[in-house]
Amino acid sequence: MALVLYNTLTRRKEAFEPLKPDHVGMYVCGPTVYDSAHIGNARPVIVFDVLYRLLTRLYPAVTYVRNITDVDDKINQRAKDLGEPIDIITARTTKMFHDDIAELNVLPPTIEPRATAHINQMIAMIETLIAKGFAYEAEGHVLFSVPSMSDYGSLSRRSMDEMIAGARVEVAPYKKNSADFVLWKPSTPDLPGWDSPWGRGRPGWHIECSAMSGQYLGTTFDIHGGGQDLVFPHHENEIAQSVCANGAPFARYWLHNGYLMVEGEKMSKSLGNFFTVRELLAQAPGEAIRLCMLSSHYHQPFDWTAEGLKQARATLDRLYTALRSANVDAEPGAAPIEVMAALEDDLNTPLAIAHLHELATALNKAESNADKAKAKAALLASGQVLGVLQQDADAWFKWQPDGAAAGLSDSEIEALIQARTDARKAKDFAESDRIRKHLIDLGIILEDFPQGTTWKRV
Repeated sequence: MALVLYNTLTRRKEAFEPLKPDHVGMYVCGPTVYDSAHIGNARPVIVFDVLYRLLTRLYPAVTYVRNITDVDDKINQRAKDLGEPIDIITARTTKMFHDDIAELNVLPPTIEPRATAHINQMIAMIETLIAKGFAYEAEGHVLFSVPSMSDYGSLSRRSMDEMIAGARVEVAPYKKNSADFVLWKPSTPDLPGWDSPWGRGRPGWHIECSAMSGQYLGTTFDIHGGGQDLVFPHHENEIAQSVCANGAPFARYWLHNGYLMVEGEKMSKSLGNFFTVRELLAQAPGEAIRLCMLSSHYHQPFDWTAEGLKQARATLDRLYTALRSANVDAEPGAAPIEVMAALEDDLNTPLAIAHLHELATALNKAESNADKAKAKAALLASGQVLGVLQQDADAWFKWQPDGAAAGLSDSEIEALIQARTDARKAKDFAESDRIRKHLIDLGIILEDFPQGTTWKRV
């Protein structure tokens, strides 16, 4: 079937038709690097990674741009609070972000531009907006004139009063209209700043993505994605800036993942239900976190629960057990048509995961080596497009978090397994049972197969 996506701009599912038949361009808003990524940040990264994986299987070329926002007032405040230079904070938190999402099996984008490397493009776009009458300078600021764009609000479909309230606009005497938003603002000596026609200053948040997407994907491109919280004002303002500056349509398909809750409540530090990705990686492998996120359709709200994570890990235990039990070599090829059809239907990951279970059942029932190899290859290929089943099965079962309490090392466990094997050969079953129980007490489960004994941590 053809790829179908829900387009926020039109409020309906549409057949996807790229501007160029052989090349898809996609832009997704990346992190503002001032602190550790939390699970709310992780959801869009995982969702659009699945879309990226799918697109690369459907089209010869995909350019995926995901930016890094490294100039922002949140970063400035963080630097002030910590008493650290801004570049030290952004370098550290960018590395943390990359490390965390790598654990979630997220592929790097084709291009990852940083806002601070594209100030000249932002200034040029602002100059164009002023020249065309869509922006004005006031007291060192440059603002976009919302009334100058007749169809402003086409993405969020809010009334002007709703947009003003939703944007939490700054009341300022230099604004011609309370809805006008900042493109450029002055910087005091203690803040980051760049020379511009309007004095030393820094860009507003929205202009950054307009400039970077235009630089790498052109004035009009295929897909723009992000969290639902970005629909207004960020994405609405991106459209306004880009369309007015370029005189051409901006992104053609807008995709937004739903909000994330935690145990039925809004995630909040005050409620004690705020979790960073790094904190969760101390509880479970990254693949389990990823699969848990994909267990709900991306467009719907998602309720993160401890039980959901437990179920995701149990699912992967079952899938990896099937892979490990099939003692045949297999190379993943094309994913089965059922899995691809599920994902081509607006990224229906819950249905795709259901097909993983069916493939594991088929693998467990396969009798000949040829059938086992075919079923194993199908399961591995399906895992690839979802970004799971990406490691050796033995490594999955031996996982333990960094900094876990000292226990038996892998080599010590292997030595005990060998001692148990020797005891069984000598018909010393009491010693064999003692070693098995000792390992169970330490959280090590043994599984005996014709080809040998394997183990896993629980």
